[in-house]
Amino acid sequence: MDIAIDLGTANVLVYVKGKGIIINEPSVVALNKNTGKIIAIGRKAKEMVGRTPALIIASRPLTNGVVADFEITEQMLRYFIDLTNKDNIFGFFKPRVIIGIPSGVTEVEKRAVENAAINAGAQKVFLVEEPMASAIGARLPVNEASGSMIVDIGGGTCEIAVISLGGTVVSKSVRIAGDRFTQDIIDYMKEKYNLIIGEQTAEKVKIQVGSVFEPDKDLKTFVYGRDLISGLPKEIEFSAKDSSEALYKSIKSIVESIKEVIETAPPELVTDIFKQGIALSGGGVLLRGFDSLLTKETGIESKVTDDPLTAVVRGAGIILEELDTLEGVLLKTDYKDAPR
Repeated sequence: MDIAIDLGTANVLVYVKGKGIIINEPSVVALNKNTGKIIAIGRKAKEMVGRTPALIIASRPLTNGVVADFEITEQMLRYFIDLTNKDNIFGFFKPRVIIGIPSGVTEVEKRAVENAAINAGAQKVFLVEEPMASAIGARLPVNEASGSMIVDIGGGTCEIAVISLGGTVVSKSVRIAGDRFTQDIIDYMKEKYNLIIGEQTAEKVKIQVGSVFEPDKDLKTFVYGRDLISGLPKEIEFSAKDSSEALYKSIKSIVESIKEVIETAPPELVTDIFKQGIALSGGGVLLRGFDSLLTKETGIESKVTDDPLTAVVRGAGIILEELDTLEGVLLKTDYKDAPR
């Protein structure tokens, strides 16, 4: 039962060989601060965010795509690995695991992911950079002698890469993504409307009216929170135009980073990208108008891939199914410590 995992800052997705994607849960763990015992993992834990007493902490063990809390990450991985292997009641069979990680992470950060997965019950761990996995999931011709460009905006990082002949030619990992967008909305509400809202409310607003380019004037939602001055409940109307203003700086930084990658790519590959276009994946690219804005700013047609939220895990799953032909895209690591 070999598995592929998109170990994201916002969500964990698990692909089982021969079955497809069977788990899609938030990367959130609820912990009893006094006992150290985990109370909930995934969707149930996320429902507790902003609603827990002082005794309980609901948090994400990954920050900006890398492990921030090793022990909790390990327990979260063990929980999801066990869910995929329910019939293995005696624990005899340990799966091989492919995990997507951000490009440009340090060797220490890579090793933290490997060790967490091995301690959680993996027999052997393979790592693949998220932009490569996302490009494969989007069915880009990554092994051909032509340039393919992928932009994947997840919860913690924006991954930008130009790929050719099974390798990454130019890449950049920007720690501005979905979580930053959510915080941008929280900050904007506070500054413009004197309204204090929580993370879950801001995330709902982002989904409902999130827009970055030529916002629809009629797209609005009502937001409830606490008035900064009176401390009492307050309701305001929040529009797509408000959203575009709130997200302006973050989106501008991402677009500038994409331009930098294009500018540093070999001219032959830039020609290929111009013909093929830029593929967009990850939840962040679902902001209204992002594809149109990027097309306008770069002069290259930008398209959101089919089911952008699952591109990374689908790509890792394809590598799992076709390991003999796609082994070259995996990161080279040493597994002397791994159990046989």
